[in-house]
Amino acid sequence: MVRSPRRVAEHQPHRISPVRTCVGCKRRALISELLRVVVVAGRVVVDERRRLPGRGAWLHPDPDCLAKAERRRAFPRALRAPGALDAREVREHVGRTEAHLGALRHAEPRTTSPGRPRGREEARKQVDPS
Repeated sequence: MVRSPRRVAEHQPHRISPVRTCVGCKRRALISELLRVVVVAGRVVVDERRRLPGRGAWLHPDPDCLAKAERRRAFPRALRAPGALDAREVREHVGRTEAHLGALRHAEPRTTSPGRPRGREEARKQVDPS
């Protein structure tokens, strides 16, 4: 029996973009959702452009994932670096990211220009104020 060739994207939904595992929570995610970190002079730094040389590890930009990674001592193991590593820069980056996302969540929704109705309900209110 001859089988027809299968389309790759049909059976492998993550093949469109590479998938990596977070060293903190161990969940798989698209690389666009994760931070790449590398070791530079005994410090773990965020590789924002994903171009720094050396072995990289992937982490969700979430304080919980960072805490799990530090508690499990995942950075030295994943980056194959001997001894303890200073992750202060990663903590600062995740903190800034979390603060920025929190500000976006609590920001007031944008409104349309005054005088223009936003939807059907508001349009009806302007026509018939009863």
